[in-house]
Amino acid sequence: MNVRFLGTTFLGISAALVLQGAAIAGVQAQEKQEAKPWFKDGEAQIVKAFEDPDRWIREDLWVETEFDSDGDGRPDRMHVDVTRPAETETEGLKLPVIYNTSPYFAGTAGNDPSYFWDVRQELGEEPKPHAHPTEIKQRGVRPIISKGHVSTWLPRGYIVVHSSSPGTGLSDGVPTVGGENESLAPKAVIDWLCGRAKGYTSRTGSKEVKAFWSTGKVGMTGTSYNGTLPLAAATTGVEGLEAIIPVAPNTSYYHYYRSNGLVRSPGGYLGEDVDVLFDFIHSGDESKREYARKTVRDTEMKNGQDRVTGDYNDFWAGRDYLNKMDKMKAALLMSHGFNDWNVVPEHSLRIYEAARSKGLPAQIYYHQNGHGGPPPVSMMNRWFTRYLFGVENGVENDPKAWIVRENDEQGNPTSYADYPNPDASPVILHLTKGAPEKGSLTVEKPTSQGRETLVDNYSFSAEALAKAENTDHRLIYVTPVLKEDVHLSGKTVFTIRAASSKPAVNLSVYLVSLPWTDHRGAKITDNLITRGWADLQNYKSLWDSEPLKPGRFYEMSFELQPDDQVIPAGQQIGLMIFSSDRDFTLQPEPGTELRVDLDGTSVSLPVVGGAQAWMKATGEL
Repeated sequence: MNVRFLGTTFLGISAALVLQGAAIAGVQAQEKQEAKPWFKDGEAQIVKAFEDPDRWIREDLWVETEFDSDGDGRPDRMHVDVTRPAETETEGLKLPVIYNTSPYFAGTAGNDPSYFWDVRQELGEEPKPHAHPTEIKQRGVRPIISKGHVSTWLPRGYIVVHSSSPGTGLSDGVPTVGGENESLAPKAVIDWLCGRAKGYTSRTGSKEVKAFWSTGKVGMTGTSYNGTLPLAAATTGVEGLEAIIPVAPNTSYYHYYRSNGLVRSPGGYLGEDVDVLFDFIHSGDESKREYARKTVRDTEMKNGQDRVTGDYNDFWAGRDYLNKMDKMKAALLMSHGFNDWNVVPEHSLRIYEAARSKGLPAQIYYHQNGHGGPPPVSMMNRWFTRYLFGVENGVENDPKAWIVRENDEQGNPTSYADYPNPDASPVILHLTKGAPEKGSLTVEKPTSQGRETLVDNYSFSAEALAKAENTDHRLIYVTPVLKEDVHLSGKTVFTIRAASSKPAVNLSVYLVSLPWTDHRGAKITDNLITRGWADLQNYKSLWDSEPLKPGRFYEMSFELQPDDQVIPAGQQIGLMIFSSDRDFTLQPEPGTELRVDLDGTSVSLPVVGGAQAWMKATGEL
């Protein structure tokens, strides 16, 4: 039976109860206005003595790291701020820490289109150079790096710590966008919080400062890049980092800027790449910026990012946290949106699955919206209460997956035993001809369907192609009208056998719900189920592509982005195949022909209830 998450309790989960004695003691402490943490229903409660911002102690310092990334011959120091209750100074109170680190705190460059790569180019060609932004003017006033998370967690009995990433703000070093120093920098801060590293009152001075107020229990959270860095720290295996809650984290820069061998932009940032992001965050010491550009942006990144082939390589492998999971020990609560087309949802799932396979405490929360969106505060509270305060609230026995259903609020997810839904199993659908209009998707494999051809033209949006009754610029195949709802949960797998008229071709694949809904209140889930992109040149391997021989057929299989969605009765599920996706891919001159062998092409849907549920819903039973 599914369980709903409501307010501050998990209804129906016996593990949500904490020891009555501890709860009673907490209530009594609060009634006496004691300045100490207290707990109820397995969650840290607001302490009145900690609510007044005028009584918070705010200070900043620099933590010495193990690396010298800016080439000055001295270990880099990270700029850190601390916000803590006055009682940590006056009463000797020690508390756990919520830690948030970022490259964005001191300011960023603008998003002028000239700073991005021009996507109007032929596939396989060297791209034209792009402009670089002017110097970033640092923002912020010491000692406060950020106020994020403070009002949520400090009143609940936590100390909140922030730091600026290497090469940003007042931190030493150079930004590497996923390089080793971005993992070792937060590790150093955690080491300092646990008494193993040195902190100083100034950037270059020798006067030390100690984290005497820390219990040595640290949790990290953040969104997007700020959600990537908790994972980066956790993969070092640093002692004291007990729990992380990454929100929409970028867990692989290859998966962020490439897709199955294809050069692909993150949604909303057409033409961005790792070197563009370097420029965007590089707000550090002006005297070190030239060194950083020369050694990182113009050498390491230029030589490694490879916008010509889009292949996976050692540069990208070193920026993939899935390759570094062996040391991770922190409990993981992962959060993401199924319709996040900036940091696509596979980023979270791949790490969640790896953590589960290691036997780490792990849960995943998915909502139906776009980029960002943390779990409900109460869910985060239970996670941090269990692993930072050590309160036995049974969170490790809660359901592993929490999915916000299509018409629910983000604070009201439904629980499932796991994600993907354990009741889902693959249903393979085959294609019947129908171009330039619509073909069909059917469980029964037809024979001799032949081949159908589409003509690449980036001028047409995916939406326009999905809505078109007749067009040469896409192929689309639809199911019967659904008689019952169909619940998809997991990864759709697409297999294609196709030939290109040129040595390279973009391949874009969407799973859509039809008819397309245009009304003002339409949600993204009314139309889009999932999508994916690939380079047919990488049909053998992500590491090695080879030019296509025009007219020769190649077979390739790849996964579309994971999803969990209920497609309502009355709709049809459509598989749309086209070439250049003007919102995500490079845009070569129109005219390349992609010829699809229908008999060698199929799609596997992860259907809850499997083949029987599918046949019943489509009337094929």
